Amino acid sequence: MAGSYTTDKIRNIVLLGHSGCGKTSLVEAMLFNTGAVNRLGKIEDGNTVSDYDEEEISRKMSLNLSVIPCEWDGHKINVLDTPGYTDFQGEMLSGIHVAEAVVLVLDGSAGVEVGTQLSWQMAAENHKPIAVFVNKMNRENASYRKVIDQLRQTFDAKFVPMQLPIRTNDKFEGVVDLITQKAYTGASKPGDPPAGMADEIEEFRMELIEFAAEGEDALMEKYFEEETLSPEEIGQGLKAGLARGGVVPVFCGSATENVGVRDFMNSISHIFPAPAVEIKATAKGGAPETLTGNPDGPVAVQAFKTVNDQYGKVSYLRVWSGTFKADVRLFNSRAEQEERLAGLSLLRGKDQIDITEAVAGDIVSALKLNATLTGDTLSEKAKAYTIPMIVYPSPLYAVALVPESQSDAAKLGPSLTRITEEDLTLKHRYETATRQTLLEGMGETHINIAVKRMKNRFGLNVETSIPKVPMRETVTKVGSDMYRHKKQSGGAGQFGEVHMRVEPLERGAGFEYKSEIFGGAISQPFLPSIEKGIKQVLDQGPIAGYPVADVRAVVFDGKEHPVDSKDIAFQIAGREAFKKAMMQAGPVLLEPIMNLTITIPEEYTGDVTGDLSTRRGRMSGMEQVRGNTVITAQAPLAEVQRYSTDLRSLTQGRGIYTMELSHYENVPSHIASEIIAQAQKEKEEE
Repeated sequence: MAGSYTTDKIRNIVLLGHSGCGKTSLVEAMLFNTGAVNRLGKIEDGNTVSDYDEEEISRKMSLNLSVIPCEWDGHKINVLDTPGYTDFQGEMLSGIHVAEAVVLVLDGSAGVEVGTQLSWQMAAENHKPIAVFVNKMNRENASYRKVIDQLRQTFDAKFVPMQLPIRTNDKFEGVVDLITQKAYTGASKPGDPPAGMADEIEEFRMELIEFAAEGEDALMEKYFEEETLSPEEIGQGLKAGLARGGVVPVFCGSATENVGVRDFMNSISHIFPAPAVEIKATAKGGAPETLTGNPDGPVAVQAFKTVNDQYGKVSYLRVWSGTFKADVRLFNSRAEQEERLAGLSLLRGKDQIDITEAVAGDIVSALKLNATLTGDTLSEKAKAYTIPMIVYPSPLYAVALVPESQSDAAKLGPSLTRITEEDLTLKHRYETATRQTLLEGMGETHINIAVKRMKNRFGLNVETSIPKVPMRETVTKVGSDMYRHKKQSGGAGQFGEVHMRVEPLERGAGFEYKSEIFGGAISQPFLPSIEKGIKQVLDQGPIAGYPVADVRAVVFDGKEHPVDSKDIAFQIAGREAFKKAMMQAGPVLLEPIMNLTITIPEEYTGDVTGDLSTRRGRMSGMEQVRGNTVITAQAPLAEVQRYSTDLRSLTQGRGIYTMELSHYENVPSHIASEIIAQAQKEKEEE
């Protein structure tokens, strides 16, 4: 960058929107206008600054959050370009967290799409001001008025048109700025708007002035007295309204033709909020504190994205407070250790621009921070801060991973750790119930790309499959049995006899062990041995090998031998008595039941509810919300493991959902018998 900028001259915006709406093309036009690039890159040619990853180029879509700083009108604009595909919500949320304003990009011919609604919901939940850029106005069927009407019907907000499109013989040629009443056509200087648009300009400008007057009490008083405001006052009122979320400015243009983009950038500089915002933090010792974004305040920097590749780690950092210098040591409050910076840089796509310092509000990067992960806060050790990170959604899709070779098995753990550090919507874990290593994410594409990256970056080769459902085994009634362990093979023998009762417990109670031995049938030291033996088989129940849950084991009688009874004998007797008693207590399989919240356009309601019924789903609620149907339901995990793919197919990509574990309940007998038969077959094959 040409020089350093003060906090009041920095603007952080994040671009959100449905996949294919033109976010990356808009970034490219902004860079071209600032002179940072000398030609407009194209998605189809794979030469844009923002989409530089090999997978992004081959798929012709954004997969990662990228930070693109550019200089305009004495300001530094940090543009955060995010993916539009719903699998990559984590990248969107990371961008929202560090930006002061969200720019919702729409396709002028498609209007409000499901990605638009998801983006709006994310911005609203995180209390971020929103502006709209209606892109692709050069398309024949693009309609600015229609899109604004759609926005007003879909969202509860005050949408304020900032520009009007100029069309000549249905050809999009430029925009009229409603504040200055100047026309912007391509790269030429602003001029007078077409005479034929005078009435339309007057109509929309009066609406604009009314919204601006609502921004401040003084402006409202002047408007009542004089019925007009100056261009400066209009900008002042809109800036105040946008900052508190009272209005949503709407711009329009064509990114690929670079029409309307310069005027949009002027508005970013003049009416979008600067980064001097308050953020809650926890100081050393747990005391709450508010950081005000003061460049002279205490240093507080947060990592909001991490990239691990074969060359090392790159941490994307937001400076929340103070002035961040390249040669300092800062304290990581989570890891409780100091980090030494090897240097600071600005990222522009894959390019790094070295800098010596960054003020509050700026976004920078640092290499090879050893202990710092996404979400960590770096500050001075004397006053270590912790700044909360944004809340990420729970995974919806999982695969089981099996290494292809012994060397891959050694790489599996480290590779999974590094790939999940990058994206907090990716998680990995070992499922003890099925003895499988799982990688979980937001959808099939999300997981496939993660697996491919691990192969390309870390040389890890794995086979993937649908995970087994982590079922449990329990009992439905009281059952009892006994087992005598007797071993004589010369020398000291082994003897232990255990009589055991198994009882059902309420869901979620786990396992309990009790003794009702009185009178010394089994000596006190052997009772823990029996419990130890039982716990050896709790992970692999007697029905189908799944963990045992919600069961009480009660030892009520037994025998011992004065010489041959020992610890190992009662472990074995306890284990086998427990297995036999469980089989007498009405054993059943339990399966996980998931809570689903599904949001779909109204026209797909019948298809989705019908499909849920075939999945053993139970609907608990349904409501209409501005053209959408929101369905709450429960369904077994076994039936919805691939629901992200199926819902997309049912709704032409317009349905979204969340899923979380509710409880466990009995597997229907006809399904359980199939599972048990399959488990016995696998056991015999082993």
